Formats: sequence, C-alpha cells, structure tokens
Amino acid sequence: MKRSDKARRILEQLEELYPNPPIPLDHTDPFTLLVAVLLSAQTTDLRVNIVTPGLFAKAPDPFAMAKLSVDDILAEIRTCGLAPTKAKNIRRLAEILVEDHGGEVPGSLEDLEALPGVGHKTASVVMAQSFGVPAFPVDTHIHRLAARWGLSGGQSVERTEKDLKAVFPEDTWSKVHLQIIFFGREHCPARYHDLSSCPICSWAATKKRMDEERRRDQAAKKRPAKSR
Repeated sequence: MKRSDKARRILEQLEELYPNPPIPLDHTDPFTLLVAVLLSAQTTDLRVNIVTPGLFAKAPDPFAMAKLSVDDILAEIRTCGLAPTKAKNIRRLAEILVEDHGGEVPGSLEDLEALPGVGHKTASVVMAQSFGVPAFPVDTHIHRLAARWGLSGGQSVERTEKDLKAVFPEDTWSKVHLQIIFFGREHCPARYHDLSSCPICSWAATKKRMDEERRRDQAAKKRPAKSR
C-alpha cells in the first residue's frame, strides 16, 4: 500500500475516533500556550496543567512575567522537569517579548524559534493552535507512530515531519497532529503493545515491524528488573 493511501485510511479512522481533539495544554492566549508548551518538554501535560494556574495567576502576560524573578517562577514550576533552566528561559522570553515585540507573541516561526527555550516543535504548536498557520509539530508519540505505521523511516523528527507533511493534506496538519497524539496515548503505547490487535497498527504496520517489536518486548521482559 502506498504511503498516501495508508495516510488517507489512517486519517479516516482518526476522524472517527477524535473528530474534535482538544489542545491538551490549558491556556487562554498565545502567551500562555507558548509558556505551557515550553514547560511540557520532558514533563507530562497533566503536570503542566497542574503548575500553570499558579504561575499565570501571578503573571498572565509577558509584562507581568518579566517582572517576576527567576526564583519566583521556579517556585511555581519546580515539579516540572528541567525546572531551573525553564524558569530562566521563561523570564528572559518574557523580557524579549516586551522589549522587541511590544508584549505580543510574534506570529512568525522564525521569531518564535529565536526565543529562549523555544524549539521548532514548540514554535510549530503555537503557530498552528494560536495563529491558525498549518504546521505539523512532531513529538515522541507522533515520531514513533509514524515509523510504526510505515509513514516515515523515523531517522529523525525533522525527517518524520517532512514525510508526514507529504502524505497528509495541508489543511489537516494542525488537527491530525493532535489526533495522533491522543491515539498514541490511548491506544498505541510504546512498550508491550500487541500491534496485531491495534485499530491501526494491525493493518498499517508491516509483519517485519510487528516481529521486531515483539522480539524487543520479549527481550526486555527477560532482563532483570534493575536493568529495565
């Protein structure tokens, strides 16, 4: 089956499962979304949604955030991974937004990626969800499922993004990226997953891929618990 035909069938299934996927991170505007996505690196969305209400109560916009000390920000986000670095980045990011952008989040991928702590994926999420610009942010769920489904070779997230943009219509990118994330979380875990019973993997994954993952999981189960 061609990648384009496979993508079309996958999209149909995802539409049935998630016709209106919500944005997992709680936010009220481009600034709060930007900060929330920045915080989500190596941290669950659930944890981000727990810490951001306190942070945004103190600083709901770049002007207020720039006035907080790094320690003030750190106190609110301490339970997030890489919190000290994120606290420094959030404060400097707010300062730059005030100094260079009039306190507004720029609607340019290039300007967003120039902000401290903001990589391509974070910038793409903001462009897609806040500004309605088609983008296909690739997180760990999307990267592994694209490889699992044979839509990308999976050598890098950059390659995966390029491959997925080639097989899904541009007007679906922002939505399908959310649909794949939810599918990965709810139906398609990374480990100990029976691909043959998965609604998509059962027909999209090759026999070679199924055998590889089965052998990997069996080997992992045989290893001593401490080495897992």
